[in-house]
Amino acid sequence: MTSLTLRRPDDWHLHLRDGAALQAVAAFTAAQFARAIVMPNLKPPVTTTEQAVAYRQRILAALPAGARFEPLMTLYLTDRTDPAEVDRAKASGIVHGFKLYPAGATTHSDAGVTDIRKVDAVLARMAELGVILQVHGEVTGSSVDVFDREARYIDSVLAPVVDRFPDLRVVFEHITTREAAEFVRSAREGVAATITPQHLLMNRNALFSGGIRPHHYCLPVLKTEPDRRALLDAIVSGSPRYFLGTDSAPHARHAKEAACGCAGIFSAHAAIELYAEAFEAAGALDKLQGFASEHGPAFYRLPLNQEVITLRRESWEVPAVYRFGPDELVPLRAGELIGWRMAR
Repeated sequence: MTSLTLRRPDDWHLHLRDGAALQAVAAFTAAQFARAIVMPNLKPPVTTTEQAVAYRQRILAALPAGARFEPLMTLYLTDRTDPAEVDRAKASGIVHGFKLYPAGATTHSDAGVTDIRKVDAVLARMAELGVILQVHGEVTGSSVDVFDREARYIDSVLAPVVDRFPDLRVVFEHITTREAAEFVRSAREGVAATITPQHLLMNRNALFSGGIRPHHYCLPVLKTEPDRRALLDAIVSGSPRYFLGTDSAPHARHAKEAACGCAGIFSAHAAIELYAEAFEAAGALDKLQGFASEHGPAFYRLPLNQEVITLRRESWEVPAVYRFGPDELVPLRAGELIGWRMAR
């Protein structure tokens, strides 16, 4: 196969940042994806519909002239979120979910939820109105091994929430483990998951190949090879419960290459090509369109995109860095080759 034509895909988990950083990265996503669920963990976080409307306008203003891209907004769930905000979000037509960050779980999550029971009234209203809960699924206690935090979260938080709110629609974001893949596969109707390119392509050995590799550090952290293979099995299955979410998360080079480096991998520069590489390695290129272009819209109850994109079998070298406002941004696979390229 020398080329592959797909319905234009969407990214169901994306970090665009703000200000100069937003200006630097928005074009990468808009070049490949028709829509993207935009994460709300700015500083300060996007906690109200009014703030989401303003952030959406900044995103649209940052796009290149002629770009056909729709940002799908989310709100940051906190202990103090008012259930009435769910009504405002639903009525807005631009907010498509609430993001649950356990406090302290990842970048800019310090304002997140400290106890899931504190947001029960919000979750109940979301279930009533059909608003989606997007979950960063990790416990944060220091006594829990970092590689076990996702599996522990399923048992202690996520499974009970899914049971307590049987009408709540849930996306388990950026799953990384065999336990998570199996949970989503066997869960009740209304539970789905996004999977990133890095968790399909790398295991935790990639963090230490030739020395500490800070640009391979993300949260949830890369897991074992059996976990990676479980994610590949999930996408090969063709199940509509799994769909594309890059979790592309840009940080300035100096913030990654630091004594306490930030978590996040930037993949928007080559997202669909990286997914094509993973699907091809799994012998499942025929399943890529469903995963990238169909399962997500079906879960979010949005129309399928009518445009198409074409990937060509063409080896190209990823730049060592991209500009990131006044800083540099190191992308996934910097200085390395990728075997697919989207036709422009």
